[in-house]
Amino acid sequence: MTIAPTTSSLSSIAVDVVVMAAGKGTRMKSRLPKVLHRLAGRPLLAHVLRTAAGLGARRVVVVTGHGAEEVEAAIPAWQLGADVRCVRQSPQLGTGHAVQQAVPALAGDGVVLVLSGDVPLIGQDTLRALVEASGGERLALLTIELPDPTGYGRVLRDAAGGVQAIVEHKDATEAQRQVREIYSGVMAAPARALAGWLARLSNYNAQGEYYLPDVVGMAVAEGLPVVAQKTTDALQVAGINSPAQLAALERDWQRRQAERLMDAGVRLADPARFDLRGELDCAADVEIDINCIFEGRVSLGEGVRIGAHCVISDACIEAGAVIHPYTHIAGEAAGVVVGAGALIGPYARLRPGAQLGREVHIGNFVEVKNSILADGAKANHLAYLGDATVGERVNYGAGSITANYDGANKHRTVIGDDVHVGSNCVLIAPVTIGAGGTIGGGSTVGKSTEPGALTVARARQVSFANWKRPVKGAKKP
Repeated sequence: MTIAPTTSSLSSIAVDVVVMAAGKGTRMKSRLPKVLHRLAGRPLLAHVLRTAAGLGARRVVVVTGHGAEEVEAAIPAWQLGADVRCVRQSPQLGTGHAVQQAVPALAGDGVVLVLSGDVPLIGQDTLRALVEASGGERLALLTIELPDPTGYGRVLRDAAGGVQAIVEHKDATEAQRQVREIYSGVMAAPARALAGWLARLSNYNAQGEYYLPDVVGMAVAEGLPVVAQKTTDALQVAGINSPAQLAALERDWQRRQAERLMDAGVRLADPARFDLRGELDCAADVEIDINCIFEGRVSLGEGVRIGAHCVISDACIEAGAVIHPYTHIAGEAAGVVVGAGALIGPYARLRPGAQLGREVHIGNFVEVKNSILADGAKANHLAYLGDATVGERVNYGAGSITANYDGANKHRTVIGDDVHVGSNCVLIAPVTIGAGGTIGGGSTVGKSTEPGALTVARARQVSFANWKRPVKGAKKP
Protein backbone atom coordinates (compact mmCIF):
# COMPACT_ATOMS: atom_id res chain seq x y z
CA MET A 1 0.00 0.00 0.00
CA THR A 2 1.05 3.60 -0.53
CA ILE A 3 1.00 6.46 1.95
CA ALA A 4 1.15 9.46 -0.38
CA PRO A 5 -0.86 12.56 -1.25
CA THR A 6 -3.57 12.25 -3.85
CA THR A 7 -4.28 14.75 -6.59
CA SER A 8 -7.60 15.46 -8.21
CA SER A 9 -8.69 18.62 -10.03
CA LEU A 10 -11.93 20.55 -9.81
CA SER A 11 -13.32 20.44 -13.32
CA SER A 12 -16.40 22.67 -13.23
CA ILE A 13 -15.41 25.66 -11.06
CA ALA A 14 -12.54 28.10 -11.61
CA VAL A 15 -10.67 28.31 -8.32
CA ASP A 16 -8.00 30.73 -7.13
CA VAL A 17 -6.34 30.06 -3.79
CA VAL A 18 -5.11 32.65 -1.29
CA VAL A 19 -2.72 31.39 1.38
CA MET A 20 -2.10 33.66 4.36
CA ALA A 21 1.56 33.31 5.36
CA ALA A 22 2.48 36.72 6.76
CA GLY A 23 2.35 36.09 10.51
CA LYS A 24 5.38 36.46 12.73
CA GLY A 25 4.71 33.45 14.91
CA THR A 26 5.96 35.08 18.09
CA ARG A 27 5.20 32.04 20.25
CA MET A 28 7.49 29.87 18.12
CA LYS A 29 10.40 31.85 19.65
CA SER A 30 12.44 31.36 16.49
CA ARG A 31 14.16 33.48 13.88
CA LEU A 32 12.72 31.16 11.24
CA PRO A 33 9.35 32.34 9.83
CA LYS A 34 6.61 30.20 11.31
CA VAL A 35 5.40 28.79 8.00
CA LEU A 36 8.90 27.41 7.28
CA HIS A 37 8.99 25.22 10.39
CA ARG A 38 8.72 21.57 9.41
CA LEU A 39 6.03 18.97 9.96
CA ALA A 40 6.55 15.43 8.63
CA GLY A 41 9.73 16.59 6.93
CA ARG A 42 8.19 19.50 4.97
CA PRO A 43 7.69 23.18 5.80
CA LEU A 44 4.16 23.97 6.96
CA LEU A 45 3.59 26.20 3.94
CA ALA A 46 4.82 23.50 1.55
CA HIS A 47 2.08 21.17 2.82
CA VAL A 48 -0.58 23.81 2.14
CA LEU A 49 0.75 24.71 -1.31
CA ARG A 50 1.04 21.05 -2.37
CA THR A 51 -2.60 20.59 -1.42
CA ALA A 52 -3.63 23.71 -3.34
CA ALA A 53 -1.66 22.61 -6.41
CA GLY A 54 -3.27 19.19 -6.24
CA LEU A 55 -6.71 20.79 -6.47
CA GLY A 56 -5.83 22.12 -9.90
CA ALA A 57 -6.18 25.72 -8.75
CA ARG A 58 -5.88 28.28 -11.54
CA ARG A 59 -3.60 30.45 -9.42
CA VAL A 60 -2.19 30.34 -5.88
CA VAL A 61 -1.44 33.68 -4.22
CA VAL A 62 0.75 33.57 -1.11
CA VAL A 63 0.49 36.58 1.19
CA THR A 64 3.87 37.05 2.89
CA GLY A 65 4.96 39.50 5.56
CA HIS A 66 7.31 38.55 8.38
CA GLY A 67 10.40 36.98 6.83
CA ALA A 68 8.92 37.58 3.38
CA GLU A 69 12.19 37.29 1.49
CA GLU A 70 13.06 33.97 3.13
CA VAL A 71 9.58 32.54 2.55
CA GLU A 72 9.42 33.67 -1.08
CA ALA A 73 12.90 32.31 -1.79
CA ALA A 74 11.94 28.87 -0.43
CA ILE A 75 8.85 28.31 -2.58
CA PRO A 76 10.47 27.56 -6.00
CA ALA A 77 12.47 24.65 -4.55
CA TRP A 78 9.25 22.82 -3.70
CA GLN A 79 8.51 22.24 -7.42
CA LEU A 80 4.77 22.58 -7.05
CA GLY A 81 3.88 22.64 -10.74
CA ALA A 82 1.37 25.44 -10.17
CA ASP A 83 1.10 29.17 -10.85
CA VAL A 84 2.24 30.50 -7.48
CA ARG A 85 2.56 34.25 -6.92
CA CYS A 86 3.53 36.17 -3.82
CA VAL A 87 2.21 39.49 -2.53
CA ARG A 88 3.33 41.25 0.63
CA GLN A 89 1.34 42.46 3.61
CA SER A 90 3.13 45.27 5.40
CA PRO A 91 2.24 46.13 8.06
CA GLN A 92 0.23 43.08 9.21
CA LEU A 93 -3.20 44.41 10.11
CA GLY A 94 -5.23 41.22 10.35
CA THR A 95 -6.57 38.40 8.18
CA GLY A 96 -8.94 40.64 6.23
CA HIS A 97 -6.11 43.02 5.45
CA ALA A 98 -4.00 40.06 4.29
CA VAL A 99 -6.58 38.91 1.75
CA GLN A 100 -7.03 42.51 0.58
CA GLN A 101 -3.42 42.43 -0.61
CA ALA A 102 -4.17 39.39 -2.77
CA VAL A 103 -7.18 40.85 -4.60
CA PRO A 104 -5.18 42.56 -7.41
CA ALA A 105 -3.51 39.22 -8.22
CA LEU A 106 -6.83 37.34 -8.51
CA ALA A 107 -8.74 36.82 -11.73
CA GLY A 108 -11.98 38.26 -10.31
CA ASP A 109 -14.30 35.41 -11.29
CA GLY A 110 -15.00 31.93 -10.01
CA VAL A 111 -14.31 31.00 -6.38
CA VAL A 112 -11.59 32.20 -4.03
CA LEU A 113 -10.44 29.58 -1.54
CA VAL A 114 -8.74 31.10 1.53
CA LEU A 115 -6.25 28.94 3.45
CA SER A 116 -3.76 29.49 6.27
CA GLY A 117 -0.09 28.72 5.83
CA ASP A 118 0.16 27.39 9.39
CA VAL A 119 -2.69 24.85 8.99
CA PRO A 120 -0.71 22.18 7.15
CA LEU A 121 -2.86 19.05 7.08
CA ILE A 122 -6.04 20.28 5.41
CA GLY A 123 -7.18 17.60 2.97
CA GLN A 124 -7.91 17.95 -0.72
CA ASP A 125 -11.23 16.12 -0.40
CA THR A 126 -12.30 18.51 2.36
CA LEU A 127 -11.42 21.56 0.26
CA ARG A 128 -13.05 20.11 -2.82
CA ALA A 129 -16.28 19.65 -0.87
CA LEU A 130 -16.05 23.23 0.43
CA VAL A 131 -15.63 24.65 -3.09
CA GLU A 132 -18.58 22.60 -4.29
CA ALA A 133 -20.63 23.91 -1.36
CA SER A 134 -19.84 27.45 -2.48
CA GLY A 135 -20.55 26.73 -6.12
CA GLY A 136 -19.63 30.32 -6.94
CA GLU A 137 -22.93 31.48 -5.43
CA ARG A 138 -22.58 30.99 -1.68
CA LEU A 139 -20.08 31.81 1.05
CA ALA A 140 -18.91 28.47 2.42
CA LEU A 141 -17.10 28.17 5.77
CA LEU A 142 -15.24 25.16 7.10
CA THR A 143 -16.22 24.68 10.75
CA ILE A 144 -15.70 22.17 13.53
CA GLU A 145 -16.96 21.64 17.06
CA LEU A 146 -14.23 21.58 19.70
CA PRO A 147 -14.49 20.52 23.34
CA ASP A 148 -12.46 23.61 24.25
CA PRO A 149 -12.93 26.40 21.67
CA THR A 150 -10.95 28.99 23.63
CA GLY A 151 -9.20 31.45 21.35
CA TYR A 152 -11.20 30.62 18.23
CA GLY A 153 -13.87 32.60 16.40
CA ARG A 154 -17.37 31.28 17.21
CA VAL A 155 -20.01 30.49 14.61
CA LEU A 156 -23.24 32.30 15.49
CA ARG A 157 -26.47 30.87 14.09
CA ASP A 158 -30.08 32.03 14.06
CA ALA A 159 -33.00 30.08 15.49
CA ALA A 160 -33.38 28.15 12.24
CA GLY A 161 -29.70 27.13 12.28
CA GLY A 162 -28.54 29.52 9.58
CA VAL A 163 -25.10 31.09 9.93
CA GLN A 164 -25.35 34.75 10.87
CA ALA A 165 -21.83 35.82 11.87
CA ILE A 166 -18.41 34.85 13.17
CA VAL A 167 -17.32 36.55 16.38
CA GLU A 168 -13.71 36.49 17.54
CA HIS A 169 -13.05 35.12 21.02
CA LYS A 170 -11.79 38.46 22.34
CA ASP A 171 -14.92 40.25 21.10
CA ALA A 172 -17.41 37.54 22.16
CA THR A 173 -19.82 37.82 25.09
CA GLU A 174 -19.80 35.17 27.80
CA ALA A 175 -22.87 33.55 26.22
CA GLN A 176 -21.23 33.49 22.80
CA ARG A 177 -18.10 31.91 24.26
CA GLN A 178 -20.18 28.91 25.25
CA VAL A 179 -20.63 28.06 21.57
CA ARG A 180 -18.38 25.13 20.63
CA GLU A 181 -18.62 25.41 16.83
CA ILE A 182 -15.66 27.41 15.58
CA TYR A 183 -14.56 28.82 12.24
CA SER A 184 -11.42 27.04 11.05
CA GLY A 185 -10.06 29.98 9.04
CA VAL A 186 -10.82 28.24 5.74
CA MET A 187 -13.51 29.67 3.44
CA ALA A 188 -14.63 29.54 -0.19
CA ALA A 189 -16.30 32.66 -1.55
CA PRO A 190 -17.54 34.04 -4.88
CA ALA A 191 -14.63 36.15 -6.12
CA ARG A 192 -16.55 39.29 -7.05
CA ALA A 193 -18.58 39.35 -3.84
CA LEU A 194 -15.47 38.78 -1.72
CA ALA A 195 -13.66 41.72 -3.32
CA GLY A 196 -16.59 44.01 -2.45
CA TRP A 197 -16.77 42.81 1.15
CA LEU A 198 -13.04 43.22 1.67
CA ALA A 199 -13.21 46.83 0.51
CA ARG A 200 -15.76 47.59 3.27
CA LEU A 201 -14.01 45.92 6.21
CA SER A 202 -13.59 47.94 9.40
CA ASN A 203 -11.01 47.60 12.17
CA TYR A 204 -13.42 48.65 14.91
CA ASN A 205 -12.75 45.77 17.33
CA ALA A 206 -10.67 44.82 20.37
CA GLN A 207 -7.55 44.15 18.30
CA GLY A 208 -7.85 47.10 15.93
CA GLU A 209 -7.47 44.71 13.00
CA TYR A 210 -9.39 43.92 9.82
CA TYR A 211 -11.02 40.55 10.42
CA LEU A 212 -11.75 38.35 7.42
CA PRO A 213 -14.68 36.61 9.22
CA ASP A 214 -16.54 39.95 9.24
CA VAL A 215 -17.46 39.25 5.61
CA VAL A 216 -19.97 36.71 6.95
CA GLY A 217 -22.18 39.45 8.36
CA MET A 218 -21.92 41.36 5.08
CA ALA A 219 -23.02 38.30 3.09
CA VAL A 220 -26.00 37.79 5.40
CA ALA A 221 -26.96 41.44 5.08
CA GLU A 222 -26.90 41.16 1.27
CA GLY A 223 -28.99 38.00 1.32
CA LEU A 224 -26.20 35.86 -0.10
CA PRO A 225 -26.44 32.33 1.38
CA VAL A 226 -23.80 31.36 3.98
CA VAL A 227 -23.23 27.64 4.48
CA ALA A 228 -21.13 25.90 7.13
CA GLN A 229 -19.36 22.76 5.95
CA LYS A 230 -18.63 20.85 9.17
CA THR A 231 -15.67 18.53 9.60
CA THR A 232 -15.07 16.15 12.49
CA ASP A 233 -11.36 15.74 11.73
CA ALA A 234 -9.55 18.10 14.08
CA LEU A 235 -6.19 17.13 12.59
CA GLN A 236 -7.09 18.82 9.29
CA VAL A 237 -7.86 22.19 10.86
CA ALA A 238 -5.18 22.22 13.56
CA GLY A 239 -2.99 25.32 13.39
CA ILE A 240 0.54 25.79 14.67
CA ASN A 241 1.44 28.59 17.07
CA SER A 242 4.10 27.08 19.33
CA PRO A 243 6.78 24.35 19.36
CA ALA A 244 4.55 22.29 21.66
CA GLN A 245 1.67 22.43 19.17
CA LEU A 246 4.01 21.52 16.33
CA ALA A 247 5.34 18.49 18.21
CA ALA A 248 1.84 17.36 19.19
CA LEU A 249 0.56 17.62 15.62
CA GLU A 250 3.63 15.73 14.35
CA ARG A 251 2.90 12.80 16.65
CA ASP A 252 -0.81 12.81 15.82
CA TRP A 253 -0.03 12.77 12.11
CA GLN A 254 2.62 10.06 12.46
CA ARG A 255 0.23 7.90 14.47
CA ARG A 256 -2.32 8.18 11.69
CA GLN A 257 0.24 7.08 9.07
CA ALA A 258 1.29 4.17 11.26
CA GLU A 259 -2.32 3.04 11.62
CA ARG A 260 -2.85 3.14 7.85
CA LEU A 261 0.24 1.02 7.29
CA MET A 262 -0.76 -1.52 9.93
CA ASP A 263 -4.28 -1.71 8.47
CA ALA A 264 -2.60 -2.75 5.20
CA GLY A 265 -0.61 -5.49 6.93
CA VAL A 266 2.72 -3.82 7.70
CA ARG A 267 4.15 -4.92 11.05
CA LEU A 268 5.43 -1.99 13.08
CA ALA A 269 7.26 -2.91 16.26
CA ASP A 270 5.92 0.23 17.93
CA PRO A 271 3.65 2.66 16.04
CA ALA A 272 4.54 5.40 18.52
CA ARG A 273 8.17 5.20 17.36
CA PHE A 274 7.74 5.52 13.59
CA ASP A 275 8.30 8.56 11.36
CA LEU A 276 7.14 9.00 7.78
CA ARG A 277 8.36 12.23 6.19
CA GLY A 278 7.54 11.48 2.58
CA GLU A 279 5.85 8.67 0.66
CA LEU A 280 6.11 5.00 1.58
CA ASP A 281 4.94 2.04 -0.51
CA CYS A 282 4.96 -1.37 1.19
CA ALA A 283 4.29 -4.81 -0.27
CA ALA A 284 3.09 -7.75 1.85
CA ASP A 285 4.81 -8.93 5.03
CA VAL A 286 7.04 -5.90 5.58
CA GLU A 287 8.46 -5.55 9.10
CA ILE A 288 9.73 -2.23 10.51
CA ASP A 289 11.46 -2.00 13.88
CA ILE A 290 11.50 1.01 16.19
CA ASN A 291 12.72 4.56 15.53
CA CYS A 292 12.97 4.29 11.74
CA ILE A 293 12.61 7.41 9.57
CA PHE A 294 11.42 7.32 5.95
CA GLU A 295 11.92 10.38 3.74
CA GLY A 296 11.30 11.21 0.08
CA ARG A 297 9.91 8.24 -1.85
CA VAL A 298 10.63 4.79 -0.47
CA SER A 299 9.42 1.42 -1.78
CA LEU A 300 9.70 -1.75 0.30
CA GLY A 301 9.22 -5.09 -1.45
CA GLU A 302 7.56 -8.22 -0.10
CA GLY A 303 9.08 -9.56 3.09
CA VAL A 304 11.55 -6.70 3.56
CA ARG A 305 12.76 -6.26 7.14
CA ILE A 306 13.98 -2.91 8.41
CA GLY A 307 16.01 -2.96 11.64
CA ALA A 308 15.84 -0.41 14.40
CA HIS A 309 17.11 3.18 14.06
CA CYS A 310 17.43 3.23 10.25
CA VAL A 311 17.05 6.39 8.15
CA ILE A 312 15.95 5.67 4.58
CA SER A 313 15.19 8.19 1.84
CA ASP A 314 14.50 7.92 -1.90
CA ALA A 315 15.17 4.20 -2.17
CA CYS A 316 13.72 1.04 -3.67
CA ILE A 317 14.36 -2.00 -1.49
CA GLU A 318 13.37 -5.22 -3.23
CA ALA A 319 11.76 -8.38 -1.89
CA GLY A 320 13.42 -10.27 0.94
CA ALA A 321 16.13 -7.70 1.61
CA VAL A 322 17.17 -7.11 5.22
CA ILE A 323 18.31 -3.70 6.39
CA HIS A 324 20.06 -4.20 9.71
CA PRO A 325 19.94 -1.56 12.49
CA TYR A 326 21.53 1.88 12.26
CA THR A 327 21.80 1.86 8.48
CA HIS A 328 21.59 5.18 6.61
CA ILE A 329 20.29 5.09 3.03
CA ALA A 330 20.10 8.49 1.30
CA GLY A 331 19.12 8.29 -2.37
CA GLU A 332 18.38 11.99 -2.96
CA ALA A 333 18.04 12.81 -6.69
CA ALA A 334 19.92 9.73 -7.96
CA GLY A 335 18.09 7.21 -5.79
CA VAL A 336 19.28 3.95 -4.25
CA VAL A 337 18.30 0.41 -5.28
CA VAL A 338 18.79 -2.58 -2.98
CA GLY A 339 18.31 -5.91 -4.75
CA ALA A 340 16.22 -8.87 -3.64
CA GLY A 341 17.66 -10.83 -0.74
CA ALA A 342 20.43 -8.32 -0.05
CA LEU A 343 21.80 -7.91 3.47
CA ILE A 344 22.72 -4.35 4.46
CA GLY A 345 24.32 -3.16 7.69
CA PRO A 346 24.38 -2.73 10.58
CA TYR A 347 25.93 0.74 10.46
CA ALA A 348 26.13 0.82 6.66
CA ARG A 349 25.76 3.92 4.51
CA LEU A 350 24.32 3.88 0.99
CA ARG A 351 24.61 7.20 -0.81
CA PRO A 352 23.03 8.51 -4.05
CA GLY A 353 23.48 6.26 -7.06
CA ALA A 354 24.15 3.04 -5.13
CA GLN A 355 22.61 0.16 -7.12
CA LEU A 356 22.94 -3.21 -5.45
CA GLY A 357 22.02 -6.48 -7.15
CA ARG A 358 20.49 -9.63 -5.72
CA GLU A 359 21.99 -11.05 -2.50
CA VAL A 360 24.62 -8.34 -2.23
CA HIS A 361 26.13 -8.02 1.25
CA ILE A 362 27.11 -4.59 2.59
CA GLY A 363 28.34 -4.89 6.16
CA ASN A 364 29.15 -2.66 9.09
CA PHE A 365 30.85 0.66 8.40
CA VAL A 366 30.81 0.21 4.61
CA GLU A 367 29.96 3.23 2.45
CA VAL A 368 28.75 2.91 -1.15
CA LYS A 369 28.30 5.93 -3.44
CA ASN A 370 27.37 6.08 -7.14
CA SER A 371 28.37 2.44 -7.59
CA ILE A 372 26.84 -0.66 -9.15
CA LEU A 373 27.33 -3.99 -7.37
CA ALA A 374 26.27 -7.05 -9.32
CA ASP A 375 24.57 -10.12 -7.85
CA GLY A 376 26.34 -11.76 -4.95
CA ALA A 377 29.04 -9.12 -4.46
CA LYS A 378 30.18 -8.62 -0.86
CA ALA A 379 31.82 -5.80 1.06
CA ASN A 380 31.35 -6.96 4.60
CA HIS A 381 33.14 -4.38 6.73
CA LEU A 382 35.11 -1.14 6.97
CA ALA A 383 35.29 -0.27 3.26
CA TYR A 384 34.48 2.42 0.70
CA LEU A 385 33.18 1.95 -2.84
CA GLY A 386 32.73 5.20 -4.74
CA ASP A 387 32.16 5.57 -8.50
CA ALA A 388 32.71 1.85 -9.02
CA THR A 389 31.28 -0.95 -11.14
CA VAL A 390 31.62 -4.23 -9.26
CA GLY A 391 31.01 -7.62 -10.89
CA GLU A 392 29.23 -10.71 -9.65
CA ARG A 393 30.52 -12.58 -6.59
CA VAL A 394 33.28 -10.06 -5.89
CA ASN A 395 34.69 -10.20 -2.37
CA TYR A 396 35.88 -6.75 -1.30
CA GLY A 397 38.15 -6.80 1.73
CA ALA A 398 38.03 -4.88 5.00
CA GLY A 399 39.67 -1.47 4.97
CA SER A 400 39.81 -1.27 1.17
CA ILE A 401 38.82 1.85 -0.76
CA THR A 402 38.41 3.12 -4.29
CA ALA A 403 40.41 6.33 -4.59
CA ASN A 404 38.02 7.98 -7.02
CA TYR A 405 38.98 11.67 -6.72
CA ASP A 406 42.18 13.21 -8.06
CA GLY A 407 41.57 16.61 -6.52
CA ALA A 408 39.68 17.94 -9.54
CA ASN A 409 37.67 15.12 -11.13
CA LYS A 410 35.99 11.86 -10.19
CA HIS A 411 37.11 8.64 -11.94
CA ARG A 412 35.63 5.18 -12.14
CA THR A 413 36.89 1.83 -10.87
CA VAL A 414 35.80 -1.36 -12.65
CA ILE A 415 36.10 -4.68 -10.79
CA GLY A 416 35.37 -7.79 -12.86
CA ASP A 417 33.39 -10.88 -11.84
CA ASP A 418 34.83 -13.16 -9.13
CA VAL A 419 37.60 -10.75 -8.10
CA HIS A 420 38.95 -10.98 -4.56
CA VAL A 421 40.28 -7.72 -3.13
CA GLY A 422 42.34 -8.23 0.03
CA SER A 423 42.20 -6.11 3.15
CA ASN A 424 43.54 -2.55 3.28
CA CYS A 425 43.86 -2.07 -0.47
CA VAL A 426 43.67 1.21 -2.39
CA LEU A 427 42.39 1.06 -5.98
CA ILE A 428 43.40 4.32 -7.66
CA ALA A 429 40.87 5.21 -10.36
CA PRO A 430 40.61 5.06 -13.29
CA VAL A 431 41.52 1.38 -13.05
CA THR A 432 40.09 -1.99 -14.12
CA ILE A 433 40.66 -5.20 -12.16
CA GLY A 434 40.30 -8.13 -14.56
CA ALA A 435 37.73 -10.87 -13.90
CA GLY A 436 38.85 -13.62 -11.55
CA GLY A 437 41.83 -11.62 -10.33
CA THR A 438 43.15 -11.30 -6.80
CA ILE A 439 44.56 -8.18 -5.17
CA GLY A 440 46.90 -9.01 -2.30
CA GLY A 441 46.23 -7.37 1.04
CA GLY A 442 47.76 -3.96 1.60
CA SER A 443 48.24 -3.26 -2.11
CA THR A 444 47.96 0.13 -3.75
CA VAL A 445 46.92 -0.51 -7.36
CA GLY A 446 47.11 2.27 -9.94
CA LYS A 447 47.35 0.19 -13.15
CA SER A 448 44.73 -2.12 -14.65
CA THR A 449 45.25 -5.87 -14.18
CA GLU A 450 44.74 -8.86 -16.44
CA PRO A 451 41.95 -11.41 -15.80
CA GLY A 452 42.98 -14.13 -13.37
CA ALA A 453 46.13 -12.35 -12.21
CA LEU A 454 47.44 -12.07 -8.67
CA THR A 455 48.48 -8.49 -8.08
CA VAL A 456 50.60 -7.43 -5.12
CA ALA A 457 51.76 -3.82 -4.90
CA ARG A 458 53.43 -3.04 -1.60
CA ALA A 459 56.91 -2.32 -0.27
CA ARG A 460 59.20 -5.20 0.69
CA GLN A 461 59.13 -5.93 4.42
CA VAL A 462 62.29 -4.87 6.28
CA SER A 463 63.14 -5.76 9.91
CA PHE A 464 65.91 -4.29 12.11
CA ALA A 465 67.05 -6.62 14.89
CA ASN A 466 67.41 -5.32 18.43
CA TRP A 467 66.05 -1.88 17.53
CA LYS A 468 65.53 0.43 20.48
CA ARG A 469 62.59 2.78 20.69
CA PRO A 470 63.39 6.39 21.62
CA VAL A 471 62.94 7.09 25.32
CA LYS A 472 61.23 10.27 26.40
CA GLY A 473 63.70 12.67 28.05
CA ALA A 474 66.82 10.77 26.91
CA LYS A 475 69.66 12.92 25.68
CA LYS A 476 70.58 12.70 22.03
CA PRO A 477 74.08 11.36 21.32
